[in-house]
Amino acid sequence: MLPAPAPIQQLHHYAYRARDAEETRHFYEDILGLPLYHIIQSDYVPSTGEYCPYTHFFFRLQDGSFIAFFDLGDDQLAEPSPNTPKWVNHISFRVDSMQALKDMKARLEANGIEVLGITDHHIFHSIYFFDPNGVRLELTAQQADEFQMLEESKTAHARLAEWTARKETWRRDRAEGKVAAPLKPQQNDRPEFVKN
Repeated sequence: MLPAPAPIQQLHHYAYRARDAEETRHFYEDILGLPLYHIIQSDYVPSTGEYCPYTHFFFRLQDGSFIAFFDLGDDQLAEPSPNTPKWVNHISFRVDSMQALKDMKARLEANGIEVLGITDHHIFHSIYFFDPNGVRLELTAQQADEFQMLEESKTAHARLAEWTARKETWRRDRAEGKVAAPLKPQQNDRPEFVKN
């Protein structure tokens, strides 16, 4: 028998490629206010053994988790995924209030950073922007309380199962040449954005 899954406590870190460590430090520490906390430097990657000189540096969030970066010493940005819209892959950080979200929007814009939003997602409000490495970031002010989120969680499995069943049918139809368009959700949680 396999042991039960170990309880996963929180995110430790999420890592991206950075073009320039100092440019990235300035953005995350001086503008966003996340302290630089740890650096690892080596010529070899411990997990693979491959030769690839790097500086791996970490910025700490209030809960003790980190966002981290690798400067590979070549001044190259990470290549965007050719089949994925730029808005899909992103990381969202929570702030404590709507006022904090408004304050961060003003701070970012004062530093010449283009900000989208404030966007109302019903259970939270968000702003969106890019870091110097092309990483899309989101700052979020949670609006729903824990009870509301618990209620939302009660339908999540059923909704995903419905999507999965419809996707299996769509895959068969696509293989038979009956459909070419991507699968659309059956339920639209954002009807205010539907164009008539």
